[in-house]
Amino acid sequence: MTEVGKYQDTPLPLPPDVEESLCRCGGIAGLVKQLPDDTALKRESAIYRALADPFRLKILAMLSVQPLCVCVIKAVLGIADSKLSYHLSVLKKAGLIAGEAQGNRIIYRLTPDGEAWARQITSDAGC
Repeated sequence: MTEVGKYQDTPLPLPPDVEESLCRCGGIAGLVKQLPDDTALKRESAIYRALADPFRLKILAMLSVQPLCVCVIKAVLGIADSKLSYHLSVLKKAGLIAGEAQGNRIIYRLTPDGEAWARQITSDAGC
């Protein structure tokens, strides 16, 4: 999460077993090298934020059945256009859905990442 070299260099009062295992992995520098980079963590964070709302989870579950236009999603959720637009935008920015214009409508579908999360959501819910 932090770049190597931006960690505390002073000795820490560690329990002996923690100090021993930390030394085996190369100390703090070795531990830092094993962490995912900031870009990957930001991406994962955006996905988890997108999944943290029941409306967005329901949208993913609906789109796991079939691609849908906004009017159908709105009818199921029963929310205002502006609120629906916000939720679709969050899911789109997280890379979980994509929209394709068909005439004067936008049809939303799951991306491959969205499909994986939708399977998880629907299987957890017993669907």
